[in-house]
Amino acid sequence: MDVSAHIEAVYETLRRRDPGETEFHQAAHEVLHAIGPVLRAHPEYAEARIVERLCEPERQLMFRVPWVDDQGTVRVNRGFRVEFNSALGPYKGGLRFHPSVNLGIVKFLGFEQIFKNALTGMAIGGGKGGSDFDPKGRSDVEVIRTVRIGETRSLRA
Repeated sequence: MDVSAHIEAVYETLRRRDPGETEFHQAAHEVLHAIGPVLRAHPEYAEARIVERLCEPERQLMFRVPWVDDQGTVRVNRGFRVEFNSALGPYKGGLRFHPSVNLGIVKFLGFEQIFKNALTGMAIGGGKGGSDFDPKGRSDVEVIRTVRIGETRSLRA
């Protein structure tokens, strides 16, 4: 099997299936090229579609996060949760809150979390969550309201 062609085929499939997720595409491209030597030494990994399984989340959720600001106005943000590879154990990863957060960013962070967690030697998979909520300039109460609603939504899904 031509490993370079296999890596490019996997990458092109990701780009085609998930257009607009540039952060995720960049991370996948870098990781796929970095593991090329491993795939050449172990062609059985390519045959078992390990790379495809690593690059595709087991689950991804998008949900709304309604919250009430200190003036009593209802606000709505988007929330995301992506869970990659649970082969080693349950998912683990943090939350990111920033106005630029989107599904591609959360996928990028969750994808990299697989490798971070695996390198620790702990039996945990990779996951990540976040919202386009901007905590900057918000009161502690507003932040707490938003985080609690987002946590509840992602756990119920």
